[in-house]
Amino acid sequence: MLRIALFLGTNIAILFILSISMSVFGIEGVLDEQGVDLNINSLLFISAIIGFSGSFISLLLSKWLAKKSMGVIIISTPSNETEKWLLLTLKEISLKVGIKTPEFGLFKSQQLNAFATGFSKNNSLVALSSGLVNHMNRDEIEAVIAHEISHISNGDMVTMTLIQGIINTFVIFFSRVIGHIVDRVVFKVQRGHGPAYYITSIITQIILSILASMIVMWFSRKREYEADSSAANLVGPSKMISALKTLSLKSTSELPDQMAAFGISGKDKNTFKSLFSSHPPIESRIESLLKNS
Repeated sequence: MLRIALFLGTNIAILFILSISMSVFGIEGVLDEQGVDLNINSLLFISAIIGFSGSFISLLLSKWLAKKSMGVIIISTPSNETEKWLLLTLKEISLKVGIKTPEFGLFKSQQLNAFATGFSKNNSLVALSSGLVNHMNRDEIEAVIAHEISHISNGDMVTMTLIQGIINTFVIFFSRVIGHIVDRVVFKVQRGHGPAYYITSIITQIILSILASMIVMWFSRKREYEADSSAANLVGPSKMISALKTLSLKSTSELPDQMAAFGISGKDKNTFKSLFSSHPPIESRIESLLKNS
């Protein structure tokens, strides 16, 4: 799921910048209690401010970043029958779920892929790859659009932002606690903080951010089942199942390494890698739809 790749990448970058800024401008000085011990309450408060700031800034930038990074061409006035049908389908499905019709765009890619993003249900974007439009029939494309609209109507981006904010808070909090312990116990710094504190905090923050992303990915996999189910209710389970089967058969080329875990097809069956995948296996998604249809 491209929207999660973009969201997480932006969040980590912003979180890192905010953390560095916190050190450079001396904000972490309030974390010392009389220059000896950490003020846990202050640390938790500042961690929450920075953690949720990084998450919400990522959300606010999500649509703009998606357009720029994926080269999305916004289609507001259709230039052919296919674009006319795509816009009409988007509008009809949006009307069914009671949200404002999202912006719609296409991006050049041979991958069969699609994503939805935006900071609110009524200010969002749905984009499809040229490969998906060219290789799927209209029933399958309708199901994909319904799936992406379901992510928007279910409020997945906002919910994920809140979860990411909580995770960011604890990543910052524990990285500083570990840095403090290393500073005091290993390097015997008695007052204030030495270089070891800052170096350890940054390294620990990076490691914890990577490990914590598994929680976000777990949530994402759960929301994929919900989006599949919602799409099946909107356009019919047979269309959604057919779309998933086409994804499974034709999504043979791999995404770039930095995006591999976020492709819509979710084909990676490696047990370890699957922990960092935003999508469950397509076979599991089809099985779930068959069970509930």
